Amino acid sequence: MTTVSINCSTSISIGNDVLFGSGALITDSDSHPLHMDNRHDNSLIGRARVVIEDGIFIGARAIVSKGVRIGRGAVLGDGSVVTKDVPATSIVGGNPAKVIRSLE
Repeated sequence: MTTVSINCSTSISIGNDVLFGSGALITDSDSHPLHMDNRHDNSLIGRARVVIEDGIFIGARAIVSKGVRIGRGAVLGDGSVVTKDVPATSIVGGNPAKVIRSLE
């Protein structure tokens, strides 16, 4: 059984044939303001749409942050923290995730 967490407050689009590893997290918001004095003001939460195109593999415990677009056929390595757009048909990994190589 695979458990995936999706935290959507604005928009998360998931294409066809997307595979998720166990414990993956997709979020389109910061969930709370960063400054402690503002944490009860939901209007200050950072939010941005997430787009996950077709044919992507998201590894176990990978995190996709707000405002990210993942291109068609990309692979996100286990435990990756994706904070920037991922080019199509590329492999990314690390924290923060960086392109390791292209699949073409």
